Amino acid sequence: MTSNDIWDNCLDFIKSRIPNQAFQTWFDGISATQLKDSEIMLQVPNQFHYEWLDSKYHNLINSAIKECLGKELKINYSVVVSDQEENIIPDLILDKKQSNTASSRNGLHKASQLNNRYIFDNYIEGKSNQLAKAASLSVADSPGQTPFNPLLIYSETGLGKTHLLQAIGNSLLEISPNTKIVYLTSEKFMLDFITAIQNNKSAEFSKQYRNVDMLLIDDVQFFQNKEQTQEQFFHLFNDLHHRGKQIVMTTDRHPNELRGLKNRLISRFQSGLIVDIQPPDLETRIAILMKKADSEGLEISFDIIEFIASSITENVRDLEGALIRLLAFASLKRQDINMVLAKQVILDIMGTSAFENITIDHVLKVVSKEMRITERQLIGKGRTMEVAIARQSAMYLSRELTNSSLINIGLHFGGRDHSTVIHAHKTIEKKILINPELNRTIEKLKKELGGPI
Repeated sequence: MTSNDIWDNCLDFIKSRIPNQAFQTWFDGISATQLKDSEIMLQVPNQFHYEWLDSKYHNLINSAIKECLGKELKINYSVVVSDQEENIIPDLILDKKQSNTASSRNGLHKASQLNNRYIFDNYIEGKSNQLAKAASLSVADSPGQTPFNPLLIYSETGLGKTHLLQAIGNSLLEISPNTKIVYLTSEKFMLDFITAIQNNKSAEFSKQYRNVDMLLIDDVQFFQNKEQTQEQFFHLFNDLHHRGKQIVMTTDRHPNELRGLKNRLISRFQSGLIVDIQPPDLETRIAILMKKADSEGLEISFDIIEFIASSITENVRDLEGALIRLLAFASLKRQDINMVLAKQVILDIMGTSAFENITIDHVLKVVSKEMRITERQLIGKGRTMEVAIARQSAMYLSRELTNSSLINIGLHFGGRDHSTVIHAHKTIEKKILINPELNRTIEKLKKELGGPI
């Protein structure tokens, strides 16, 4: 039997055990391009498809192979990129700059624990992170040779400090593959230290971390109230810094706001450069989403990109997660990505609070488009029936869906008095009860704006 014959039998096994829609979404079109005694290579259309199969259906695929062949095989994947296949081997991915001993998992460089997806090229720069990125690039170019030692990056969760931290290491490995770099979280450092004490290997622990050229340590706020771990890290820090080795750290707040840390450790943290990352502005959030969509091979309209970027304002990780969730929804439901689906995703992620940031300007834009009245007419003095109904509808929706005051709404509509807004609201309330067509229009506009129906 050929590899495709065997895989067809596996597909029959899989099809009988999952819903038809799920089978069509994730297995229809997957082919076996290679079959050896101990492994099978499956061809998938993109990286996301591979990750979904590997995380959600790995055990099912294993069972299918064992049923059809009477034994288990190692499952590898290949992704078609511009008519060329890129192999993805879940259990062993070799870093291009390293020898065959530098094995990694899902892009993880074994020696350094760096994920090679985190690079400067795919880190979107904006006003909120400009200084942090510039400092990180400087450290990556000249580790230990700049005044930025240590470099400490702080921000709220999900704003990209871990991305920058690992990008520094990956950039240095690209230039100098033999550089000894270690990336770890403060929690991992603490657990390793505890294990070393339990096994009477404290000396080996110290040697492991002191014999590096660059130490990248994430979330140092977890050192709070861990006195022995702080003591160990204090001596490690002094040793590395004295020998000119680069130290880069991240934390979720400024060192001065950390409680339960010894003053001498805080003093060391502040001896170099401290930079922060703020939540990105709208333009940066849109750029992040467009970059992510491009990397995933997605074609999404700008309106949907703008909607997601306007809805999720504080967390880049949530922003990118929403895009992946949208892709998954579209794949599972076998439908095109549209605004209705995007709103459902945002509602699932953030709840109704996601729609509390609707602005009057957004209302004007949507009403103008739907009712075919220009925005200038909506805020102008025109009194024709069509213009008046459109203007009153926009005022009604502004009061219903935004947090703006009556005075502020009136100002947006050509400086009208707040009593005019109240009148418009009451007028539309009455009209939608007796005018089914207007009622449908208002409901459609609410749906378009993302407000409650």
